[in-house]
Amino acid sequence: MEYFMLLATDGEDVHEARMSARSEHLKRLENLQAEGRLLTAGPNPLPDNPERVSGSLIIAQFASLDDAQAWAEQDPYVDAGVYDEILIKPFKAVFK
Repeated sequence: MEYFMLLATDGEDVHEARMSARSEHLKRLENLQAEGRLLTAGPNPLPDNPERVSGSLIIAQFASLDDAQAWAEQDPYVDAGVYDEILIKPFKAVFK
């Protein structure tokens, strides 16, 4: 297992869709945490409105880049049309 960074960017006007899919999205992250695979995760607040976000960052362990991609594609935010794009890269956790 190695760490991967998943940096997702929200589309335009997706706040309602994000709120609707949030509980299911969080359940998936809680599962990663329970498995000991989640390093960190959270939204990217807008600088001028911290109640709204522009995307999300997830750093978690996966067996491969393909596995990270497959996991990301099954996110409820993807199904709800929240994410416009997801950048996935290997991540080296130097400091924890």
